Amino acid sequence: MSGNGLSYSEQGGEAAPELSQEAATPTTPSIPAAFGLFCSDTKKNEDLKQMLESSKDSAKLDAMKRIVGMIAKGKNASELFPAVVKNVASKNIEIKKLVYVYLMRYAEEQQDLALLSISTFQRALKDPNQLIRASALRVLSSIRVPIIVPIMMLAIKEASSDLSPYVRKNAAHAIQKLYSLDPEQKEMLIEVIEKLLKDRSTLVAGSVVMAFEEVCPDRIDLIHKNYRKLCNLLVDVEEWGQVVIIHMLTRYARTQFVSPWKVVEVVEEYSENNFYESDEEQKEKDQKVQDTYSMDPDHRLLLRNTKPLLQSRNAAVVMAVSQLYWHLAPKSEAGIVSKSLVRLLRSNREVQYIVLQNIATMSIQRKGMFEPYLKSFYVRSTDPTMIKTLKLEILTNLANEANISTLLREFQTYVKSQDKQFAAATIQAIGRCATNITEVTDTCLNGLVCLLSNRDEIVVAESVVVIKKLLQTQPAHHGEIIKHMAKLLDNITVPVARASILWLIGEYCERVPKIAPDVLRKTAKSFTNEDDLVKLQILNLGAKLYLTNSVQTKLLTQYVLNLGKYDQSYDIRDRTRFIRQLIIPNEKSGALSKYAKKIFLAQKPAPLLESPFKGRDHFQLGTLSHTLNSQATGYLELSDWPEVAPDPSVRNVEIGESAKEWTGILGKPKKEKPTEKFYSESEEEEDESAGSSSSESETGSESEEEDDKEESSSNESGGSSSPTEESSDSESGSKESIAKKTSRAANESDSEDTGKKAKGISKKLSTSSSSVTESASSEESSSDSTSESDSKTDSETGKSKSTTTSKKEEKPVQDKKTANKQDVFLLDLDDFCPVTTPVAVPTAAVLSPSLTADLEGLSLPSLSIIDVTTQVSVPTKTHELLHRMSGKGLAAHYYFSRQPGIFGDRMVSVQLTVTNTTDHKIENIHIKEKKLPPGMRMHEFSPIECLEPAGSITVSVGIDFCDSTQIASFQLCTKDDCFNVSIQPPAGELLLPVTMSEKDFKKEQGMLTGMNETSATIAVAPQNSTRLVIIEKLVKAANLGVVSSGQDNIYRFAAKTVHSGSLMLVTVELKESSTAQLVINTEKTVIGSVLLRELKPVLSQG
Repeated sequence: MSGNGLSYSEQGGEAAPELSQEAATPTTPSIPAAFGLFCSDTKKNEDLKQMLESSKDSAKLDAMKRIVGMIAKGKNASELFPAVVKNVASKNIEIKKLVYVYLMRYAEEQQDLALLSISTFQRALKDPNQLIRASALRVLSSIRVPIIVPIMMLAIKEASSDLSPYVRKNAAHAIQKLYSLDPEQKEMLIEVIEKLLKDRSTLVAGSVVMAFEEVCPDRIDLIHKNYRKLCNLLVDVEEWGQVVIIHMLTRYARTQFVSPWKVVEVVEEYSENNFYESDEEQKEKDQKVQDTYSMDPDHRLLLRNTKPLLQSRNAAVVMAVSQLYWHLAPKSEAGIVSKSLVRLLRSNREVQYIVLQNIATMSIQRKGMFEPYLKSFYVRSTDPTMIKTLKLEILTNLANEANISTLLREFQTYVKSQDKQFAAATIQAIGRCATNITEVTDTCLNGLVCLLSNRDEIVVAESVVVIKKLLQTQPAHHGEIIKHMAKLLDNITVPVARASILWLIGEYCERVPKIAPDVLRKTAKSFTNEDDLVKLQILNLGAKLYLTNSVQTKLLTQYVLNLGKYDQSYDIRDRTRFIRQLIIPNEKSGALSKYAKKIFLAQKPAPLLESPFKGRDHFQLGTLSHTLNSQATGYLELSDWPEVAPDPSVRNVEIGESAKEWTGILGKPKKEKPTEKFYSESEEEEDESAGSSSSESETGSESEEEDDKEESSSNESGGSSSPTEESSDSESGSKESIAKKTSRAANESDSEDTGKKAKGISKKLSTSSSSVTESASSEESSSDSTSESDSKTDSETGKSKSTTTSKKEEKPVQDKKTANKQDVFLLDLDDFCPVTTPVAVPTAAVLSPSLTADLEGLSLPSLSIIDVTTQVSVPTKTHELLHRMSGKGLAAHYYFSRQPGIFGDRMVSVQLTVTNTTDHKIENIHIKEKKLPPGMRMHEFSPIECLEPAGSITVSVGIDFCDSTQIASFQLCTKDDCFNVSIQPPAGELLLPVTMSEKDFKKEQGMLTGMNETSATIAVAPQNSTRLVIIEKLVKAANLGVVSSGQDNIYRFAAKTVHSGSLMLVTVELKESSTAQLVINTEKTVIGSVLLRELKPVLSQG
């Protein structure tokens, strides 16, 4: 009781009088005070109940402190539940907090009593104090009764919209509890998770990702638009949230980015020339290999933002970052984690154990990472056995010719250790070093033979087992060692060691013909007293000697077989019967007896001495499954790298989301002038017709109008300019379109609302603009200049703009208004703010003249019209798909028809001509067993029922090549046969031609410079230097659209990729001395370099 009394007196209050009363009561001296833990002190709990029912808050508060103290010490306070729950509605916040702490602990055990107070919890969800709201939600989610699931669901939804991030964090925690209680609520919970994932609070991020991992880890589409935000928030999230987010982003990255290790693998694959391949072809292939990989900026963003966390004080965070770098980073960059992991070896033994396990797995594949820190893995005498064994494993993995002498000296010390398990593991390590490093095999073997004279039986036994494995690698040179081990047989008692010696003597009995029979004689005497493992080897030894030296050993072997026949173990009896029938011929012997010698004395492969951690690399590092080497419940496997990266634009949604607040506001300013139209009716009709038609006359008239309005807008906009203004100018055309269309549909009531909201426009716009610029620039490395980051922002903005514009113009006119409103976020803020006079926006129903002028001054010339046009030229070149000899009379050819959108927006149309060259019908021609790379799709043609002799038929096939020149393999089948065929597209056939003005071309080209530009100088044949010939040849070689050019020596072509819609800009500039500069600008750098290689011979050949 004294222990309890002391804790109460520390808490204060009325504990001291209570202690004196207890001391006054008679006690039994034979029972120590410690046994008070097992006694029920009803008087003390009655006292606490009275204090809880007191009218004084101070008494209640003191009672609650004591109760919470009891819970903290692990004592059971559940019988106080009715008395505590009465105070749940207390007006004293301190008491209420402690009551909720108690209820969170016992609500699950006392569910019926907790349900009585559920109305109080619901009221507490509206409490002004955020701690009370959060605690009420936690208690509510702890009452695990299915009947209150709807109430919990409603509470979670409301809490997810709470102004306090602490309450939203608790809502994320409650999601997991509700899901485990009722998995049918999954869809509604996913909606809440999606909402909370957009939260920008670092307090919420870790908790909601944990809920995501628990409820819907496969819904990676929810992460796309929040990926960059999570990467940027990572440094500021609490430590355990960082661990969860890093593990989730590791899984996400493995599905969204291509392997950074691919380059090395591909280079190894093509390291040798093919038999018929010329040097030029090999060089071309090597060049292609080098250009295959460039890291996605989002991939780089993740690596860059996690790197600082290697300095974290939390070992779990460092381990999480290390596994991320191991699984995601290029092999050249993964080495930076080694120093941080070695730092963790100074932690407690539990942390050391996990870290060393992961280092052991890493060191098998990449020794170089940890070689500089070799001494950090030397064993200390104070280390527990589990740590010693792991360090020994790592030292063995890191062993090489340079450091083996140092390590062997270290191992000699370890063998003398008092820890016998560790000494045995050291001997195994020496054996592995001898196997892996041939230079020291003999040295290790001699050292192990010396250990055979050790006094410790376990050391000798382990040495025998390891020597046996080493001798199997080169038995011819080690007859003396076998003889030495035979002499030790009398002294060694460990069954495994005795069995190993007997196996060695039996296997190599021809090399020790005098010793082997004597060993059999000795072991036959002690047969009945041996272990089963040794008995089996004695039987094997007798059988082998009977087959090789039957004169001396025939009677001995029969004696051993008779002993085995009546042994207690049925394994021994079965083995005896088997050997007797096999080696001693009689009438009942089968055909196998003549092959007995080949069976028993067959050449055995040498055992592989491998690390026990070799098989663990398929588990994600740092997980429980990796530690246990077995898949644990809830483990999520890392997917393989995709062959082709999914569309990265799905992660660009974030900028649009942030702009939704002011999208609607900016569409309304023109409503105050319904009579004054920005465009004339004829201009509006012309603008709408421009989206569907591509006539040159309309394009020319628009460009003239654009030039006129550019001059007027430049006068209105003032003299200020900045990189962000240049970015915004490129989108001003879409702004004007918005202003025009909203003015046509405006009404007076809407304009009044606009006037009220106008005051905050400038502030909102500046905030959104800065966030756009920051998110774009954060993807660049720290060494990049400001101008580079600006140009990157422009290129991303331009890309999204061109994509939305092309989609917008294919829709009906009614849908155009909605589509244009979504484009408003491309406006830059500085278009509104910099004016010659200060902007003063009143709260009246109309906008200020200065803001209206700015809205009207958005420059029309930047309106980009980029639209898919019809193909200029259809290539007549056909490719052979199936030769008539290979196809048993069925021949097939194909060509690319350049027809857009037959089978889908992302599919390339291929015309397939099938011919029957036989004299009989071919039936049921169809496609079967498509072997396509990941992401690639194929639309088959309908089966051809019958093809007459000498008949021919053309069918269409659609293939989504995913913007790559990978081969699409499939089987072309008939009723009787199947033939393997494949289609590989030229890069020029993966494009759709587009039309645009020269000005738009130059602007888009300016955004696609640096890494996105590929160029080459070519010698042009004289007959290819005229305008018509250049256009004809290039358009025939690739599906390009012609862009009008104002210069005679420059020719421009534009297209977009079929799958992703990325722009492909081609420029040919004729120079003096019959040369030309061929430049290709595109985000798809791989396709661009392949296309460049295809177009070079087009102009250079006659």
